[in-house]
Amino acid sequence: MLEIKCFDFGPFATNTYVVSDEQHILLVDPACSNQYEQQALCNYINSLVNQSVCSPVILATHSHLDHLWGAAWATEQWQTPVLMHEADIPMAKAMQDQYTLFGVRATAQPFPVEPLNTSTIPSGIQILHTPGHTPGSVCLYWPEEKTLLSGDTLFRMGYGRTDLPGGNMAQLISSLDQLFTLPPDVKVYPGHGDFTTIGAEKR
Repeated sequence: MLEIKCFDFGPFATNTYVVSDEQHILLVDPACSNQYEQQALCNYINSLVNQSVCSPVILATHSHLDHLWGAAWATEQWQTPVLMHEADIPMAKAMQDQYTLFGVRATAQPFPVEPLNTSTIPSGIQILHTPGHTPGSVCLYWPEEKTLLSGDTLFRMGYGRTDLPGGNMAQLISSLDQLFTLPPDVKVYPGHGDFTTIGAEKR
């Protein structure tokens, strides 16, 4: 049985998710941007670690800065890299370019990153490559739980923007078509905003 905890973090109100069961802890999109948010996330994950005696795996649905504010801190905290689709790794390694684009007056802190694949995550999760918002955007799908973490590909009554570097509307439309083949009662946990279902968004 999955337990999903959502934190609303950072200046872009990004959803950071901690997905856990009896054997695994996944930290998805570490967006914590200050010490208060870091402490709240740390306290929650450490409470899970104490119960299950396992360390979190850190994943990113894509490499935009608002989903990775806390990546350097999280990778140091739990001594593990951020896993993301290989197509987004170059963007993650050039994070300062995004800081400049968005006018963030800070120095981007580097963090370790490795390719996301089925051998690096717990079984039972399907990685759906859904480019369009970024070249390496992914959704995480648990078929048995009818649960989808959609990143910035699909929102409640919306979808990800494609006017940023790497965005592609044709690819995003194809990715949405892919998601709309999932059962209508699949619950969708997006990168921003409220939860929804595939059926509600397909209409």
